[in-house]
Amino acid sequence: MPLPPSAHRAPTTPPDDALIPERHALAPAPGTVLSSHYSHCFGCGPQQSGGLQLEARAGEGVEVTSEFLVRPAHQGGPGLAHGGLLVTAMDETLGTLNWMLHTASVTGRLESDFVRPVPVDSLLHIHAWATGVHGRKIYCAAEGRIGGPDGPVAIRAQALFIEVKLEHFTTHGRPEDIKAALDDPALLMRTRAFEVNP
Repeated sequence: MPLPPSAHRAPTTPPDDALIPERHALAPAPGTVLSSHYSHCFGCGPQQSGGLQLEARAGEGVEVTSEFLVRPAHQGGPGLAHGGLLVTAMDETLGTLNWMLHTASVTGRLESDFVRPVPVDSLLHIHAWATGVHGRKIYCAAEGRIGGPDGPVAIRAQALFIEVKLEHFTTHGRPEDIKAALDDPALLMRTRAFEVNP
């Protein structure tokens, strides 16, 4: 089945009348390690032993950084990172921009370009930033570099995130996981912080 024409796809670049994203007054200070949004998240959850366990840090403005250590379990081709896991690391890092904007959002669309292979045992340095806000749409981009934060680019991504209310998760999530999350006082405090309208 052919893909629909590109005119029907949501763009990942902001329209001309998009607002320049502004760091929320309650955003964590630059350099602050951002806690996981959910302890069982495949991307950032510390209790997800098979996950990526990414740890992101607040940057300047509406920016975040993270690092992804490519382990043998992350292979696609022999000795090389699986492309889908690299995209997952980019998506997770882009999603942490929520902390800078003080909102909850979900991925609407993500496009990626693989620039060079990422070998096992590489540390992928990811830098993500918001490029525009238009209504509930949050536009953002990221680069993943190997060999250091200023090393060669291995992957680029552009994404469209959609702001959602917290009911999005409680309505669509598996009931036992929602209950466990709501019983976690630390998670409840983090999610309630996002209920404040900027």
